[in-house]
Amino acid sequence: MHTVYGGAHLFKADSAGRLGSLAVRSFETYAPDAKIFAEILEIPSALADTIYERVAEKLSREAVEDFRIDFEDGYGTRPDAEEDGHAVAAAQEVAKGLEAGTLPPFIGIRIKTFSDELHARSIRTMDIFLSTLIAATGGRMPDNFVVTLPKIVVPDQVALLADIFDELEPKLGLSAGSLKMEMMIETTQSIINHEGRINLPLLLEAARGRCTAAHFGTYDYTASCSITAAHQHMMHPACDFAKHMMQVSFAGTGLWLSDGATNIMPVGPHRAAEGAQLTPNQIDRNRAVVHRAWKLHYDHIQHSLVGGFYQGWDLHPAQLPTRYAAVYAFFLEGLDAASERLRNFVEKAAKATLVGDVFDDAATGQGLLNYFLRAINCGALTEDEALQLSGLTHEVLVSGSFVKILKNRQNL
Repeated sequence: MHTVYGGAHLFKADSAGRLGSLAVRSFETYAPDAKIFAEILEIPSALADTIYERVAEKLSREAVEDFRIDFEDGYGTRPDAEEDGHAVAAAQEVAKGLEAGTLPPFIGIRIKTFSDELHARSIRTMDIFLSTLIAATGGRMPDNFVVTLPKIVVPDQVALLADIFDELEPKLGLSAGSLKMEMMIETTQSIINHEGRINLPLLLEAARGRCTAAHFGTYDYTASCSITAAHQHMMHPACDFAKHMMQVSFAGTGLWLSDGATNIMPVGPHRAAEGAQLTPNQIDRNRAVVHRAWKLHYDHIQHSLVGGFYQGWDLHPAQLPTRYAAVYAFFLEGLDAASERLRNFVEKAAKATLVGDVFDDAATGQGLLNYFLRAINCGALTEDEALQLSGLTHEVLVSGSFVKILKNRQNL
């Protein structure tokens, strides 16, 4: 559902756990019960308890799903010796986390852009990090490890990263093709090149099968469109255009698409000095600031979900409660209608069906099935709930293919 970005100089083997603890603290402090949480985010009262309970369970069990150790914007420009040291230290911490089982299910690093000025530094950091990691783990790599390449302008930059992977794998004793990348789409040139051609398929082709995901960079992209700071946000029409271009260009490729981040943090302005307590007025002010930031974050995620982007970035642990609440609410609010439509549609097999004022044809069937699969995958629904509501069997549901469902029904 999300990727947390954090500066490489701050990463520790237990970062995911520590961030989870901070997320739980924020949740319990500023949303002490389901009613308050639902009022802040305008969640329907009928869903308040369910969403609150599932958010609490997710935060306590696995608050951070994916972490990107950032050597780019979240790290900045530093002397070479300092970045070398942080590359070594971050790799050693990943090795410790791998041994201790404290890493999140997905992890990786974001290197600097392959611009003329920074590509040498970027390559050096990646080489140091990977070499140190392999040496510290005896040749093991974390599951689902990726290298994120930012601010891509031309396919040659993607091809260069693929070339470097080709050289690094035998050097590190890794199997061919094991190193994977993510592309960041955050420049106008990534979308349409200087010849007026759509650049996105060319970027993917240049990755030579090594790309697993494409992440949208809200603030760099809006800046490249000359949008002023006051209007740089995830719901700007320019962002919708770029993300729709990503969807069209990468449809059917298997790439996972991710939206950007909300940069207004849910952090109160007042902190108590050691041994002191906040005044009631300061507590109220903190609560108001956090609640306002939570609602903004929630609305941004809902906008992403409506647009078909099911993953996004988070920059602070206090954003995690609203990340999960928004995703769960998105699926649960439409659950009854989707359940009825899917049941009716399956019963009629390949025939079209009308439920209320919504007319479904065969092309909609897969979309309805995907709805349930995504709801289960994110934790909004349990599999038992999905089976009961959809009327499907476990075997049919996990097949993931509506065509198979229709064929099975027609053969009965």
